[in-house]
Amino acid sequence: MSDHNRLSVFKTYKLYVGGKFPRSESGRVYEVTDSKGKWLANAPQSSRKDARDAVVAARKAFGGWSGATAYNRGQVLYRVAEMLEGRRGQFVREVADAEGLSKSAAAEQVDAAVDRWVWYAGWTDKIAQVLGGANPVAGPYFNLSSPEPTGVVAVLAPQESSFLGLVSVLAPVIATGNTAVVVASEKAPLPALSLAEVLATSDVPGGVVNILSGRTAEIAAPLAAHQDVNAIDLAGADAELARELEVAAADNLKRVLRPQPVDHSRTPGTERLAAFLETKTVWHPTGSLGASGSSY
Repeated sequence: MSDHNRLSVFKTYKLYVGGKFPRSESGRVYEVTDSKGKWLANAPQSSRKDARDAVVAARKAFGGWSGATAYNRGQVLYRVAEMLEGRRGQFVREVADAEGLSKSAAAEQVDAAVDRWVWYAGWTDKIAQVLGGANPVAGPYFNLSSPEPTGVVAVLAPQESSFLGLVSVLAPVIATGNTAVVVASEKAPLPALSLAEVLATSDVPGGVVNILSGRTAEIAAPLAAHQDVNAIDLAGADAELARELEVAAADNLKRVLRPQPVDHSRTPGTERLAAFLETKTVWHPTGSLGASGSSY
């Protein structure tokens, strides 16, 4: 059979929740088009129920992920970067379509995103030294501060940067031991939904990252109000939506990271790592340190 008669196989994009690939429980989809309005795919249009299911999956995964060693989390994140590198061609195509970029410009975005995974993978076992430490106190005590993950974090991915922006907000959340419910870019969700396939075939445990596509405001509202979500990153919300979500988030005192202008091409600092960490301080007696010397 000659190639020119062949029908191409269209890809069915699905959500990623709890390590599985469900369609939206609502049965809804919406059309995703490229920058010129050409149809690319039908993406699932998630519902409030999908959002709640994702939170349940993220909470279930939190104990194991936060309890893993920081070194192990670094290995897992590095493995994701390896897998992304292997699928580079696919992501270049998807980013080019999503953002209306040339192949070379899209390749730069994808390479930067892979490098960013590696960068955050390297931070997993170093952030405790930067943000924690021993505190000088009056008295015979060791006083140690150490960062701990906040818990389940809802992440509204940036709307314009479909892949590099997504990685820039997701990687720091999970690097520090949190689990994530991600709302993909509304108009350009396909690179995020493909990232799910990479996460599923790397070593990231199911439920650590959950990815939803659909109307950002519709999915974000139940996440901001959810009593079992501990923090929310509003990167992908406009000013009006961000205000509404911040009010809803106050109900259970969620940590809120407000949207701010950010250049995703610049190497990030540690701000996003620190944003979703709590500091725990422990006092421990050292024994008496009297004038006669230590009593050990």
